Amino acid sequence: MPSNDLLHRFLFDDCDIRGEIVTLGDSYREVLSHNPQQPAIHRLLGEFLAAVGLLSSTLKFDGKIILQARGDGAISTIMAECNHHNSLRGIVRLNNDIELSEELATTGNLQQLLGNGVLVITIEPQRSENFGGVIERHQGIVPMDAEHLSGCLEHYFQQSEQLATKMWFAANQDSVTGFLIQALPQQLITNEEDNRDKWETIVMLADTVKNEELLELDHPNVLYRLFNEHPLRLYEPKALHFACSCSRERSASALLSIGKEEVEALLIEKGSIDIDCQFCNQHYHFAADDVRKLLGGEILH
Repeated sequence: MPSNDLLHRFLFDDCDIRGEIVTLGDSYREVLSHNPQQPAIHRLLGEFLAAVGLLSSTLKFDGKIILQARGDGAISTIMAECNHHNSLRGIVRLNNDIELSEELATTGNLQQLLGNGVLVITIEPQRSENFGGVIERHQGIVPMDAEHLSGCLEHYFQQSEQLATKMWFAANQDSVTGFLIQALPQQLITNEEDNRDKWETIVMLADTVKNEELLELDHPNVLYRLFNEHPLRLYEPKALHFACSCSRERSASALLSIGKEEVEALLIEKGSIDIDCQFCNQHYHFAADDVRKLLGGEILH
């Protein structure tokens, strides 16, 4: 049986290489239920979710990591995020001016679906103070110079972190798995040539993994099939889940942010204001009296 909504970290004991593997089942299907789209788009959204699941292990403070892409292709925006509570959510929006062909809807990759665009990784703290230090919002631009998300992220790690990284993704209508192998700063093996040989061996073995294995086997079995001749330390898994951070209070704050005049214009036009969360389809209704209380006084309507 495949793992479900679990992230496993692992470490090779005889070389400076670490890894992670994440499989999303229930959470992935929940996100898809709010984003009814074509198979290729579902798979790409799954890859984004798995990617932020893998990247979430870098969060050492209260906050969230966001992976977002915008393009001029059939997909205008695709985004996934994971926070320090291990909750995931994601969304995809199409470009209404571009017709999605049947072939693209079935087999399209990142570049084909987004066209010309850019990927952005954002690490956003929930609060600025943490253990006496200031946590800054960090944003990294990832050139969309590869056909697949894995290639783009591999280039990002190589260029921004100077860490050799390989990533694999597999997705179907029920689950998605992300798999990462990453070189660590040299400690166990100090000889450059020996270190490179070890990296190439581990990557060669990892590259034999089949999509069916990633999607149908649990993580310990996947890793045993790939690396049974190499000492590997598997850590306790981290559970992930779908959750949306929307609330009536947040919707009210968003309403206030657009300004009193615009709010009054909306009320005159419609008599009330309705806000729908684009991530979970939760509906928030604000009657005129509700808005009056928010604005702290009389309104024109």
